[in-house]
Amino acid sequence: MNKKVIRWGIIGAGKIAKKFAEDLNTVFDSELYAIASRSLKKAEHFASEYNANLAYGNYEALTLDPNIDAIYIATPHSFHKTHTLLCLEQQIPVLCEKPFAMNHTEVQQMIALAKANNTLLMEAMWTAFLPHFQYVLDLIKRKHYGNVIALEADFGFRPKYDETSRLFDKSVGGGSLLDIGIYPIFAALSTLGQPNLIEAKADFFENGADSECKMTFHYNTCKAFLKSTIVAETKTEAIFKCEEGNIIINGRFHEASSVTLIDKHGNSELKTFDYNTIGYNYEIEHFNQLIRTNKKESDIMTFNKSIALISTLDKVREIIGLEYKN
Repeated sequence: MNKKVIRWGIIGAGKIAKKFAEDLNTVFDSELYAIASRSLKKAEHFASEYNANLAYGNYEALTLDPNIDAIYIATPHSFHKTHTLLCLEQQIPVLCEKPFAMNHTEVQQMIALAKANNTLLMEAMWTAFLPHFQYVLDLIKRKHYGNVIALEADFGFRPKYDETSRLFDKSVGGGSLLDIGIYPIFAALSTLGQPNLIEAKADFFENGADSECKMTFHYNTCKAFLKSTIVAETKTEAIFKCEEGNIIINGRFHEASSVTLIDKHGNSELKTFDYNTIGYNYEIEHFNQLIRTNKKESDIMTFNKSIALISTLDKVREIIGLEYKN
């Protein structure tokens, strides 16, 4: 029996949107129906490159297209709430790129409208859907090597500094924490839960955006040592040190990767997962299934998980003194 073809629209035509579109074109019974950008020329070029049917020069026009089944939001962080609400007002299911929004209050507003309009909404934390990450979650849940006694997770790279770039622009949520620090934090929350205590310190660029953030999450029986930086290359691994061995998600742990298992005797085993896409297809397939089964919330990336994630980010920002203008 043929499945309903899910017709996707994308708001934003930047780098992340291109990766999403590339993988969307690999998902059976899905199509990139339309792309919207503030620049019609940019939207048309995107549509041509990724085989979209339509290109719009403004976001509102996309949300008013009656043929759209779902919209992926790929605009800078500070616009996530506004663009999500724009779609939810038209009762269009929304997959919004991480971080869900700039703070807990905005996330609550988004979830409230989704519930009021009985419309599907999910944060696009693609790592949660990757097979290697699900594999590690299962190992830790089953205590494959006993309890976790420490987690070390980092994410660092060193792009050329450009204060006009979204990555460095504090006014749109730029800096290391919201952009990449969210991944080590997500790894900790997914495996260890909410910490009892958070310690954090950060360095900043002259414009106030954070260049690096180091965090320690304290739990009853273990600690998580987390780091994000956009001024240095790091291995970008997640290392779970357990009572009877180590579980290592190899770099870059947040995207399609492999897992190394090392038991207490030093025996090592490499687990690979035969990825042949960037990895966005897994969250797309999940979201498509939610639409087909008329679900309004994911059972994997739940509202509670998104709330916990943004609340933790808010707490770290409070500790390091990172504030954004409303």
